[in-house]
Amino acid sequence: MKKEIEKFADKLVIAYKKNKLISPLPIKYTKNIKNATRLRKICESKIKTKIVGFKAGGTALPVLKKLKEKEPFYSAIFKNNILKSGKRVKINSSTLGIEVEVGYLINKNFFDNKSLITMKNVSKYITHMMPCIEVVGYRQKKQGIKYLGDLASDFGANIKFLVGSKKKFKRLNIGNLKCSIKNVKTGNIVKGNTNTVYINPLNSLRFVLNKMKKDKVKLNSNFFVFTGSTVGVVPLKNKGVYVAKIDKIGTVKSAIH
Repeated sequence: MKKEIEKFADKLVIAYKKNKLISPLPIKYTKNIKNATRLRKICESKIKTKIVGFKAGGTALPVLKKLKEKEPFYSAIFKNNILKSGKRVKINSSTLGIEVEVGYLINKNFFDNKSLITMKNVSKYITHMMPCIEVVGYRQKKQGIKYLGDLASDFGANIKFLVGSKKKFKRLNIGNLKCSIKNVKTGNIVKGNTNTVYINPLNSLRFVLNKMKKDKVKLNSNFFVFTGSTVGVVPLKNKGVYVAKIDKIGTVKSAIH
């Protein structure tokens, strides 16, 4: 007989593939981040779609403190979850909201490096940077976040990523860039700053790359890393077109329906 964790992984994978919702996971797989991470990895191993990147989640220090966690988590992003700016995304009752993030494109030569990634050497692996909208939510019939494992266990709660135009990487004051997301129809604007992202997005990138090294992850192509929300999770009270902006990096939009 399959282990219980394998059975729940199978249910989540089916929900992922068929874009359906299942009953909430037992709390023992979400309250403990180690159990949540184990479940996530089992789920990801069952998906045959190409992995094209990774995301950092839970990168806001006040949120980590509230959830009594020491560090964020990371999860894989599959090719079918990456969309170009402006594409339509259908949401459901378990969609938590949208986030504005700094994304980086990382050269595959990163996998040849044997040493630790530091703030001094992380830049040499970046080819491009770009703005991103992440649509976050569950494959389960639940709302809210009680534990970091709620997000980590469910494929990192990444539903879709809308990617803006890529710019060749250059050093910016990445820890202090103004960000915003606007609902075009209502005019509502939520503002933020890159300094909310685990000190700054480059530090979040460093965290993800070192976690990948520790887990012996290896790809044969360049890949994305999305570094965490600059505006928090913005609830989707109204459908329509959302436009996000990160100063000096660019804009990206999504049509939510």
